[in-house]
Amino acid sequence: MKKFTHESQLLKKAITIGQAYATARGYSALPANVSERDKVEALYRLLVADKRITPLAEEKQNGPEMRHKLVIWLAKQLPDDHPLLKN
Repeated sequence: MKKFTHESQLLKKAITIGQAYATARGYSALPANVSERDKVEALYRLLVADKRITPLAEEKQNGPEMRHKLVIWLAKQLPDDHPLLKN
């Protein structure tokens, strides 16, 4: 599993972009009181259903793995010289 120096910041950005993607797809915005864990799971499942990311194996579908998968999804969309991708 590739480690990112700024993984927590990348995750926050991935959640923000993922929520915008979900809204553009016609889903209602997630309420502010929804936990980060639930947001990550909902966005992960949406991206898997839309075939934007490859699904994790059943036994690896847990919080840390899903968070990391969202970070990888975002990292692939950012330019190589983006400050959050620098070590």
